[in-house]
Amino acid sequence: MTIAHETTGSGDHAVLAVHGWFGSASAWAPLRPHLDTTAFRYVFCDLRGYGARRGVPGEHTLAEAAGDVLALADALSLETFSLLGHSMGGAVAQRVLADAPDRVRAVVGVSPVPASGVPFDDAGWDLFSGAATDPGARRAIIDLTTGNRLTGVWLDAMVRHSLESSDQQAVADYLRAWARTDFHREVAGSRVPVKAIVGEHDPALGAETMRQTFAEFYPRCEIEVLANCGHYAIDETPVALATSIEAFLRELGQGQLADS
Repeated sequence: MTIAHETTGSGDHAVLAVHGWFGSASAWAPLRPHLDTTAFRYVFCDLRGYGARRGVPGEHTLAEAAGDVLALADALSLETFSLLGHSMGGAVAQRVLADAPDRVRAVVGVSPVPASGVPFDDAGWDLFSGAATDPGARRAIIDLTTGNRLTGVWLDAMVRHSLESSDQQAVADYLRAWARTDFHREVAGSRVPVKAIVGEHDPALGAETMRQTFAEFYPRCEIEVLANCGHYAIDETPVALATSIEAFLRELGQGQLADS
């Protein structure tokens, strides 16, 4: 059976999209109206424990998630594809790159978690590890990572979506997976084109973090900072995000990012 997913577009360039820690396949909804459905075919998948796959058992590791993405690609008969990942989904995308480098055309990360993981101090770890069971912790994290600048109505809606679209155990397990898994040596030096898109108001996974990680790992890495945006560009600046993603992927299609 094909892994649960949602599709936008019917273009020749397939893009497998992986959601973030508080997301799901449907969390990409604000972006979808702005995508080029003629040139691209976007496939938005649910990880185990999220969205249509709530209740699906699993270990909730990056390796398992990457295996599911590859299984979906196989089910859809996609020999090659690009990857789009938000936050935790960016780490999953890089794990796919590590496991199947010959199948990946390009990787686009939106506020992506590096392949080296994310360091936490004690207070930060307490906050994030409490998010599995505490809606208030989820709200505080979303507020923090968008610069404490957005309406409470939106924050509450994001928390609601997260609670309704994820299993507690999956949230708990995936935190350890994306924060404490370091596989950067497996992808370092990859010649696959990579773009990291970050928000100017993201205090943790912003431009400086990308320069210290993505730019060091990937020789063909591009970093773009979106204005008026924090960690959730899908919601905060969807038109600008779609433009950034597709400008990069179109260059790839025109051969400008191919090896000379």
